Amino acid sequence: MPQEVLHLGVLAMRRPPVTRWGQAQLRPSAVLPQVPALAPRTLITDESGTETWYLGAAEMVLFSGDTSHHMDNLNSGRPSVWVALRGQDPATAELACITVDPYEGEGFAGDDDATVEAVPMPAAIRDALAAFVARHHVDIPFKKRKRQPSDPNALQARAPRILPPEQKWHKPEGQT
Repeated sequence: MPQEVLHLGVLAMRRPPVTRWGQAQLRPSAVLPQVPALAPRTLITDESGTETWYLGAAEMVLFSGDTSHHMDNLNSGRPSVWVALRGQDPATAELACITVDPYEGEGFAGDDDATVEAVPMPAAIRDALAAFVARHHVDIPFKKRKRQPSDPNALQARAPRILPPEQKWHKPEGQT
């Protein structure tokens, strides 16, 4: 199965809590089409308590079998990249997954331990994804199966509900 690997950088924002009882939240905010020359888990900006972190590089694998899902994403009004991360501390948070498959991203949303965000897809990633889909997409037409009509009056061969004694399973002679 043909595939292509894209190396991306991930940014996340950590916002201060809304109330004094809350905790700061770390949420994915952007995907970079080029991996920057920064160390993972680097603080980029801190404006009024809102911090922007570079979490690190990640690989996103495009599979040719998922091209119809990629087309759904590209044809939507807002093409997105789904980023799932685990942990709320930027020093220990790990990237669980990066995908452009909307159905895989939706599947990660059910994980209670992961924070999943659909971030806007940069133009460079959109162009690479569109080129991959153009190269590998095979349109499979939908064929609805039709039921075969059955004749209720026709005699059909079927097993009897109760087997005659000669067809029943018996214990070999001498065993109890």
